[in-house]
Order: sequence, then structure tokens, then C-alpha cells
Amino acid sequence: MASSSSSSPPHQTHIPLPSDPGGKTLEHEAQLSLVPVHVVTEASQLPAEFLNPSPEKQLIIGFDCEGVDLCRHGTLCIMQLAFPNAIFLVDAIQGGEVLIKACKPALESSYITKVIHDCKRDSEALYFQFGIKLHNVFDTQIAYSLLEEQEGRTRVTVDYISFVGLLADPRYCGISYLEKEEVRILLRQDPNFWTYRPLSELMIRAATDDVRFLLYIYHNMMEKLNQRSLWYLAVRSALYCRCFCINANDYADWPPVPPIPDNLVGMGNDPEEEILSILDVPPGKMGRVIGRRGASILSIKESCNAEIFIGGSKGPPDKVFIIGPVKQVRKAEAMLRGRMLELY
Repeated sequence: MASSSSSSPPHQTHIPLPSDPGGKTLEHEAQLSLVPVHVVTEASQLPAEFLNPSPEKQLIIGFDCEGVDLCRHGTLCIMQLAFPNAIFLVDAIQGGEVLIKACKPALESSYITKVIHDCKRDSEALYFQFGIKLHNVFDTQIAYSLLEEQEGRTRVTVDYISFVGLLADPRYCGISYLEKEEVRILLRQDPNFWTYRPLSELMIRAATDDVRFLLYIYHNMMEKLNQRSLWYLAVRSALYCRCFCINANDYADWPPVPPIPDNLVGMGNDPEEEILSILDVPPGKMGRVIGRRGASILSIKESCNAEIFIGGSKGPPDKVFIIGPVKQVRKAEAMLRGRMLELY
């Protein structure tokens, strides 16, 4: 369990215990446990078992980051860590690079599972700003899609579940997160919202809300995921972590992607190897790739069983990222190259 050397914190929040029975809607704060929220400016305020990962004390924590245009060029402001008995808001503005790099062993450790919703931009910011290769991630956005497929629902190519949508789903949490929209409005009005210090009550509450339900969601999902889905989740989470972290050595210094386990081979309908492919788009051709109102990229997504991501306003502006089974990725590459060559 997490412990901290800081004095009794002035902030507290409610979290559902991971041992609570799943599949019910958490309608009242009274159903939840009260835990402290620590604002961290020095590494010594963090739990020792987090700072020094070991196989004897393996951890599962909720994880998220807040910042300004969070990506390789943006500013990481807060890193949230949710333990079963405490939440830590790691202040990257006041603690600086020294504090974030003190977390590097934990964020790269196989002994600490980081539960996060959509890890791509968080991983990119950590990699380019602090040299951290985020590893051993349980991405709840990917897990949700796998559970939908596992339960026979039609795969949706363009609609990735939002965190607010996931929280509202009674199968996993059943909480309305109305305050998220309030924070979104503030962020649109002032993109530097997360840079101001001292942290306001709203900032602390919003940062805490983004992680305090993650362990509960994790345990509810783990009850449903089969072995095949768990392998796909491990692979895709690893590839999502790499997605925007382009480097010159083809990720040779990153932890290897999990191989297909022996117990899933030879049973018919074997899992397929999945890869990340990064396709360069020549100057002026991205419009052809995307198409009017996204029609071209949507058509390709519907034709291929692969995930396709565009850097967009956060960049990189000249690349397309494709994740999926090898044959499907190659098919998507061919279709994308065809779009680049088309003449209007």
C-alpha cells in the first residue's frame, strides 16, 4: 500500500475500492472510500515501492498526465498516480525535470502496471521531454474496444470511447463526470490552465477525478477479458505507447512487444502478429489522405482491420500511424499510398 513522508494532506477524495463488486452503478459518494490526495513537489513524498520497483512489490496504479498541448512540444504540468489508498499529484511545474525523472524507473518498470485511458500523447510527452519510455500499460480505451469485440458487438472504426463515456458505462463504473465539461471550457478559454500555481481546488479536483476511478474500472475489465483479449491488449498498449514516439533506431531501445503466448497457438483462429507502421506523407498530400470531411481516411479505416492515426494539430504533420495485424497494416499502407498518387 502507498505511504508518503509528507504531512497529513489538506485534500481528500472518494474512490471505489477495487474489491467492490463490479457491474453496479456508483451513484453516491457514500459508497466510496475516503483517501488522501498528496500534491508532490519532491520525490521523497512518493511511496518507496513506486520509486524503487521490485518483483516482490508489484503495483497496479491509475495514471494520467495533464498539460498544455500535451505532446512532444507541449508542457507536462501534472502527473497523476492513483493507489488504492492514496492519490499523488506529481507537480512537474514546481518539481521540474528532477522530480519527473525520479519517476522514470517506475514508468518504465514491468513490475508496475499503469492503468490509463489513451496513452499515446502522454507517452509522447514523457519520451521527448524526459527520455521516459512508458511501459507495461493497461490502456482502458483499448480494453473497452476488445471487450466490445469479445462480446460480439460490431467493431466501430471511428468512435473511440471517451473517458467520460467509459465512466458512464454501468458495466465498468457508472459515474456521471459533468465537471469534465467545465474544465474543458476553461481550457478552451485559457490553454495555460494547468500551469498556474498554487494549484486551485478545481485543478486538484479535476486532476484527481481523471484517475480516482481507474483501478475500479481495471478490476471490472479484468473480470471480463479472456486470455486472447489480454494478449491483444498488452500488444496494442505497447504499440500505442510507441505510436507518436518516432526515433531513428526503429524502437530498438524500447521493451519488446509481447510475443504470441504458446497457450493461444494451435487452437484454431490463432492470433495474428500486430505491428506499428509509420507512413511518410509527401508535402501537400495529407489532404488527399484525409479527404473532404475525412471521407478518404474513413473509407480506408472501414476497409482494413487496423487503427489509423493522424498527427493532426499536435503533429507530426507529415506522418500516418497504422497499428494492427501485419496483412491489414500492409493493406492500409497500399491504400494510403494510392490516395497520395491520385490526381483530381
